[in-house]
Amino acid sequence: MSTALLRCLNDEHAATRGFISLLDREAQAMSSGDFSALPSIAGDKAELAERISLLTRLREAQQLALGYAPGAAGAQACAAAGDPALRQAWTGLQASAALARESNHRNGVMIHAHLDFTRQSIDFLQSRGHPLYGPDGSHHAGAASGNRLAVG
Repeated sequence: MSTALLRCLNDEHAATRGFISLLDREAQAMSSGDFSALPSIAGDKAELAERISLLTRLREAQQLALGYAPGAAGAQACAAAGDPALRQAWTGLQASAALARESNHRNGVMIHAHLDFTRQSIDFLQSRGHPLYGPDGSHHAGAASGNRLAVG
């Protein structure tokens, strides 16, 4: 067994679990309307995604050093030929990666739903090309029809 490869797998797995936690925080922020929390979460996600990418490259370098191809197929072959700890680490990483993909997809759907709602709200406020509110914030009641209820 390669202890260096096992350490890489465990580190990558831990980072992936951390990423899932961030995705859950992001979903909670969107669900509760706490949009001010999103920039910080997005920054943390970007940093952790970069760390996961680095850990993946380190793991693949270990796979190559052991005579296995880089990528998932090489990791799978290496884990199948290795000891139970290596197989367990690879299986755990694969499960966490699948959950991260699902969580990321869920958040993407939520983001698109918020964007669609925002677009519809803007369209409504613009009343099909006729602004409901002027640049000074005053309400343009009946701007499209030009009807007046009382002229005095």
